[in-house]
Amino acid sequence: MDSQDKMTADTQDSPLQAPSARRRRRKRWPIALATLVVVAGGLYYLNRPEEVEADKPLIATVEVGSIINTISSAGTLKPSSYVDVGAQVSGQLEKLYVEVGDLVEEGQLLAEIDARAQQSRVEASRSAIEAQEAQVASRKATLELAKTNAARQERLMAANATSQLDYDNAVANLASAESSLIQLEKQIEQARASLATDETELEYTRIYAPITGTVVSIEMNEGRTLNANQQAPTILRIADLTLMTVEAEISEADIGNLKKGMEIYFTTLAGGTRRWTGTLRQILPTPVVESNVVLYTGLFDVENKDSSLLPEMTAQVFFITSAARDVLTVPLGALTFIDPSQLGAPPAQDGEGSAAPAAATAQRTTTGQRPTGMRRPGATSTNGAVPSRRPATVRVVKADGTEEERRVLVGITSRVSAEVIDGLQEGEQVVAGIVQASAATQSSSNQQSFGPPGAFGGFR
Repeated sequence: MDSQDKMTADTQDSPLQAPSARRRRRKRWPIALATLVVVAGGLYYLNRPEEVEADKPLIATVEVGSIINTISSAGTLKPSSYVDVGAQVSGQLEKLYVEVGDLVEEGQLLAEIDARAQQSRVEASRSAIEAQEAQVASRKATLELAKTNAARQERLMAANATSQLDYDNAVANLASAESSLIQLEKQIEQARASLATDETELEYTRIYAPITGTVVSIEMNEGRTLNANQQAPTILRIADLTLMTVEAEISEADIGNLKKGMEIYFTTLAGGTRRWTGTLRQILPTPVVESNVVLYTGLFDVENKDSSLLPEMTAQVFFITSAARDVLTVPLGALTFIDPSQLGAPPAQDGEGSAAPAAATAQRTTTGQRPTGMRRPGATSTNGAVPSRRPATVRVVKADGTEEERRVLVGITSRVSAEVIDGLQEGEQVVAGIVQASAATQSSSNQQSFGPPGAFGGFR
């Protein structure tokens, strides 16, 4: 052993160095232990068992509500009545007294056409009549003279003091005078008829409102020359907007479910949640075919006193095929319908709300009170139709938490709820389904390795 190795050995065996080394080794143990605890805790957390909860029944309460089944379609708003106001005489449109949107009354002056030609014809006709009337006095005087001559010739002829020729001439002159006067009178009547026509055409140059309504469009401007010889040109349109007609497009598949008089409601894009109601007035028999789709047109009217509805608005129309209002309702999932072919005799009354409809009706008759579970006062069905009654069973939750199966009668149903005609009371609770238990969500790290995606097993 050389001197350097000896010094190293002496240093390692020195009693001054041994306590320091032991202290370092003691400090490593807590760190190792803490690391072990963290790793064990992480492994337990990642591999802990799932916490599974038991399935629970979904409880629903029997409530009073309304059930409405509808068929929807698109529609367009039209004025219930409108008039295209046109020109019946030719001429230049001289003046318009209204604008689009103006409310006009029946008989109000709307426009004027240049009336100089019509006024000239009226004046000419009046002058011709005056000239003919002036001839009437002359014709009447001629007639009186002819009558006098005829009477004189008749007396002379009786006294054999005149010739037959003079007598015949006097009679012929009398007949000619009478005929001439009658002819002139008829010509005057004809001239007066022509004058009336000319005066009517003169009146046509002033156009008045035929109905009370709103000016919805103007087709002609001032200064436009109108030619009414072959077709009356339209100047403007007046519509009565206090009553609107909805034209609904009905699919061929839905037409069999609709009938005249059924209830309807609709909404518009501008109306928000507001609903307008009406009844189906008519279904036009001639369909409209668009892209091989057959659509029929249903018409119904709605009042528009506040002018909130305008022509050509788009309406979302709902035809109410069946409805029950102010009735007892339960979720549809709470019912198990019974096949009528397997239904035996109705069960006897055993407990609250299980009385048969006949017994309930008798109770109403004798006591004057509403039987339990029967249709509430004021409950209505669309168009007065009697709803179909189908037997079903439902599980009722009692006050102590136990369940009992009870038979009920079901009326109108929708996709989510059903009308209970008999068998339940308002406020009772029923089982409407099962709430499935949800397992505790495991950490996503339990589904993946600790290492990066694609690592071979990760780090353990």
